[in-house]
Amino acid sequence: MTAQIIDGIALSKHLRSEVATRAQALITKGVTPGLAVVLVGDNPASQVYVRNKVKACEDSGLYSVLEKYEVSMTEADLLARVEALNHDPAIHGILVQLPLPAHIDAQKVIEAISPAKDVDGFHIASAGALMTGMPGFWPCTPYGCMKMLESIGYNLKGKHAVVIGRSNIVGKPMALMLLQKDATVTVCHSHTQDLKAITLQADVIVAAVGKRNVLTADMVKPGAVVLDVGMNRNEEGKLCGDVDFEGVKQVASHITPVPGGVGPMTITMLLVNTLEAAERASN
Repeated sequence: MTAQIIDGIALSKHLRSEVATRAQALITKGVTPGLAVVLVGDNPASQVYVRNKVKACEDSGLYSVLEKYEVSMTEADLLARVEALNHDPAIHGILVQLPLPAHIDAQKVIEAISPAKDVDGFHIASAGALMTGMPGFWPCTPYGCMKMLESIGYNLKGKHAVVIGRSNIVGKPMALMLLQKDATVTVCHSHTQDLKAITLQADVIVAAVGKRNVLTADMVKPGAVVLDVGMNRNEEGKLCGDVDFEGVKQVASHITPVPGGVGPMTITMLLVNTLEAAERASN
């Protein structure tokens, strides 16, 4: 068996074209979906991420504004800027790029964003909405994973899903989303004993720990679906995920590559969330 590749680039293009169509429908009503991206400091990786987010917005017909501030910006000034954006009717989504400088409390800043504009899905209100099945914004990376499973017509009902990683950004919300679709979910982490015994039971595996080769072919049940959220670099400096791709693709039924898998979906779901925020505001 050689796994089918779940192409995140192709799926992203399809979803972004849908976003552009829905955005145009809103624009004809006089509402242009708007995203504010706030960057504090000069982290090189963050600069690349925010550029990609702004470009993706513009390519899909959304309005975006990038606000860059010096690393010396105070927490109080950043909180004041977030509050102003909360009250700006042209802005439907607010994204404060993480990590923030050490002197700023990132959680305090996230909690300052209006839940109605929390398109990253990191606010406690968004987490609570996800946990209780209420309307809210889902964190973009696990939301993208769910769209990838949907794209292959995968029915999660009664399936055993194993999530490797328990971060607030991916692991925990991923587990809740899978649970909502009636999967039986096991969350594994650095203190899990005998990870292989657990992953061998899984119909779906999501690897999200940021560690190379955390999942190898001998840990995967034949026919399982494997989603690789990891973003690492190998000895040659090439991007790779958490999964031993070459080995696991010989065992799995479907697998996501790195790059070109979950990565493009993260920004795409940010666009979807921003569009939905604008649609809610216009109604």
